[in-house]
Amino acid sequence: MEQIFSKLKGDKWIWIIVIILSGWSLLAVYSSVGTLAYKEGKGTELYLVKHFSIIAVGLVLMYLSHKLDYRWYAGISKILMVITIPLLFYTLIFGNNVNDASRWVTIPVINQTFQTSDLAKLALITFLARMLSRKAHEIKDLKKSFIPIMGTVCAVFVLIAWANLSTALMLFGTSVLLLLIGRVSAKQIGIVCVGGGVLLALVILLGPRRATYMSRIEGFFKTEKVDGVAATVPFQEDKNFQANNAKIAIATGGLFGKGPGNSIQRNVLPHPYSDFIFAIIIEEYGTIGGVILIMLYLALMYRVIRIVTLSPRAFGAFLAAGLGFSLTIQALANMAVAVGLGPVTGVPLPLVSMGGTSILFTSVALGIILSVSRSIEELKNKEELQEGNITAPKTASPKKVVVGTV
Repeated sequence: MEQIFSKLKGDKWIWIIVIILSGWSLLAVYSSVGTLAYKEGKGTELYLVKHFSIIAVGLVLMYLSHKLDYRWYAGISKILMVITIPLLFYTLIFGNNVNDASRWVTIPVINQTFQTSDLAKLALITFLARMLSRKAHEIKDLKKSFIPIMGTVCAVFVLIAWANLSTALMLFGTSVLLLLIGRVSAKQIGIVCVGGGVLLALVILLGPRRATYMSRIEGFFKTEKVDGVAATVPFQEDKNFQANNAKIAIATGGLFGKGPGNSIQRNVLPHPYSDFIFAIIIEEYGTIGGVILIMLYLALMYRVIRIVTLSPRAFGAFLAAGLGFSLTIQALANMAVAVGLGPVTGVPLPLVSMGGTSILFTSVALGIILSVSRSIEELKNKEELQEGNITAPKTASPKKVVVGTV
């Protein structure tokens, strides 16, 4: 283990947390895909191997990302933004339409789906970090800073929200947090929030998924009385079908859970391996398991905040803060939905839910955070070395003794 960690630079605790979450993900996904495997006529081992392969590729991308100096991502962010906005347009028009939402595009040759909003999150956060760090002295200037920054944020928000409102809202919230850290005036942030609220209302009222959004919001605030046990009610008859069965999973899990692989609600919930995997984890590992999982994400955020406070450059601090906030907000949103604290969304649990592009881009984001941490460590070691060379006492070289014969 020492030899492995000697090759991994950056915050070692983040590496440990990622490894723990990845291992837990393998157990939870393998336990949750039974119904999916039965419907598609495939073995559960096939999904386990596929999920393991994606996690392995994610760890490789994380390693490669953390080896690259984080300052390179400032230039990469411009390229990503040039690619991202047209790609989001293309997804809305030509993307794979599922449940009135075009979120995926199919990559030619390999014939694999790709969720463009995952790329957009990474692109926007790195772009914001670059803009806020480079325009720190003129951040309150309307033409030079505010309009270019907020024009980009609003454009990405609308393009994502049209098909994926929950992801767009979390990304917008992360952007506002970065603006607060970047010392943008309260008046300008207020204008941003008002503009975001107007855009949100337009998407909910005029977007292609307006019926779905209204149904989920009404279902969250209004409990319908359904005869019989929730698990026996067809999905079409109960708007709160998923939320109710997630609560059943949590309630029956108790303090210590039913044990790995013993979940009952995994056979009832439509997406127990992605959107509601936290409920399955609590059912199998109990409240203690759920609390441990929450603490892992909070510990991850704590380590990120520590990196932000130690970063000598503004770009590194903004970059780590934005990516860290994005991952933590997404994790808390997924868990809040599972326990009934929010309306049902399609947000996966980072590094735990089964998925392709979500895991890969999450791994790249963590790799970038570790790149910032690695640069801090290298700078600290350099300063200590220089300080040691200055303060170290000079020792006289030993004199050569010549022994002669009498």
